[in-house]
Amino acid sequence: MTARLLNSRLPIVAAPMAGGPSTVALARAVAYAGGFPFLAAGYKTPDALAAEIDEVRAFGVEFGVNLFVPSQDPVDEAAFVAYAEELKAETEEYGLGFDPSPVADDDRWGEKLALLTDNPVPVVSLTFGLPDPADIAALQKAGSRVLASVTTPDEARLAREAGVDGLVAQGSDAGGHSATFDPTRTFDPVDTAILIQQVLETVDLPVIAAGGVDGPDAVRRLLDAGAQAVAVGTLLLRTDEAGTSPTHKQALGDPAFTETVLTRAFTGRPARALRNGFIDRHHQTGLNAYPAVHHLTRALRQAAGKSGDADRLHLWAGTGWRNAATGPAADVIRHLAEGV
Repeated sequence: MTARLLNSRLPIVAAPMAGGPSTVALARAVAYAGGFPFLAAGYKTPDALAAEIDEVRAFGVEFGVNLFVPSQDPVDEAAFVAYAEELKAETEEYGLGFDPSPVADDDRWGEKLALLTDNPVPVVSLTFGLPDPADIAALQKAGSRVLASVTTPDEARLAREAGVDGLVAQGSDAGGHSATFDPTRTFDPVDTAILIQQVLETVDLPVIAAGGVDGPDAVRRLLDAGAQAVAVGTLLLRTDEAGTSPTHKQALGDPAFTETVLTRAFTGRPARALRNGFIDRHHQTGLNAYPAVHHLTRALRQAAGKSGDADRLHLWAGTGWRNAATGPAADVIRHLAEGV
């Protein structure tokens, strides 16, 4: 019998969304509505993450923490400098300077790993690849169930070999960063339900589905495909408890935006966003250099968000963004669980 990954009344998961949207308030609302909440550790300091964990632990519910696995991708410095020069006109709009030297970091992996092994949480999920299997084993020894985010059956096989307890299978319709192990690869559209079936044919591990969730029909379809639970991100972005910037929230409800695209333009790693002017101007460059491009564009994106400039902001969104509603997050969770 396949082990149960998550303990929650409803098979609905609040996907971890780094950079602001995933908040303690959102975790509380999701948990109290019967869903399973995640905190996003990406870009946070270990101290900030520890404080959030303490707050959510006080709710008396199970929850998860998502970690970014450090990228080992080499950076083509000449191409990076050329891209920095390409973005110069964008940064000058806000009087921002820029440093054409690539910045590398591991998102303080070692410190966050130490935090979660010293003060374990029920579930830890991994995004952007796999760490050393010893790190996975350390989290498990501390008492956490460890999940790997995968986008192909081959990645699922590698994750099983690394010793994880379960998988988050992410289809290509998901908003925000792709969890792919190989950000340089060409992406073909993959329906999440089909991916679930392919993964389950490849490995004997429990699976959570992610990507393309636009309502209760999608939830039922993914559960019928064999997923234990379904993760939702985009449909929570406009809710009261989400920490999404007002500019991003407004754009999600703006009929002027008509499609989403996968682009490397903002961070150097493929991510799905509402198509805007920045993407139109820079998408073709397609520089693969995460987190260097993330650091290069960060100040610009922060300035754009504060000034209401949706043309230069990374408007992460999945293909179901049209159904992202305002109001309490609990209403979204309950709606998605209709008929489950």
